[in-house]
Amino acid sequence: MDATRIIAIRHGETAWNVDNRIQGQLDIPLNATGVWQAQQLARALAEEPIAAIYASDLQRAFETARAVADVHALPLRPAPGLRERAFGSFEGLTFADIDARLPEQARLWRIREPAFRPGERGESLLQFRERVTRAVHALAERHVGEQIVMVGHGGVMDVLYRAATGQELQAPRTWRLGNAAINRLLWTPEGLSLVGWADDAHLARGELDDSTA
Repeated sequence: MDATRIIAIRHGETAWNVDNRIQGQLDIPLNATGVWQAQQLARALAEEPIAAIYASDLQRAFETARAVADVHALPLRPAPGLRERAFGSFEGLTFADIDARLPEQARLWRIREPAFRPGERGESLLQFRERVTRAVHALAERHVGEQIVMVGHGGVMDVLYRAATGQELQAPRTWRLGNAAINRLLWTPEGLSLVGWADDAHLARGELDDSTA
């Protein structure tokens, strides 16, 4: 079968995750917990056969992936298509800020209106899904018969889960998007299928589970 095994990872924790502050495409570093999570992740994947490691070029994802790449002595390949959704006018604001300052935009965001863009620089869910799925398809297609790692963001993991399970963009989320959890998918030319999700046995602490990093 023409298939690629994918280990998909959300980056480790940042201070803005803890604050419920929207990062989007702002380049926020890992906090101390996030660095620890990346190290634990690397240990958990140390014996996995991995052909290539790709990561969003935002440092919270790139540094999480670097820990895995170092253990495997593999080059770390930047993949801008795995960046978080561009949140435009929401970036830098907390959830409470958005509700207070931009109530109508907050409503459209929370009901997951597919065409809604948060400001001129923001991406709609439709645009974001198209970017992520196109990037994942292109990367997976290079590694048929192999296993690869992709490190991205909460929104990216959400797109992948929905694609693999047939969930609509507006369907309420009932799945976890934990920092540095291990998610497994299978890619074929027909699309993605789910193998395993939100494995965080390698993490000894409870982690924030928001999807806006």
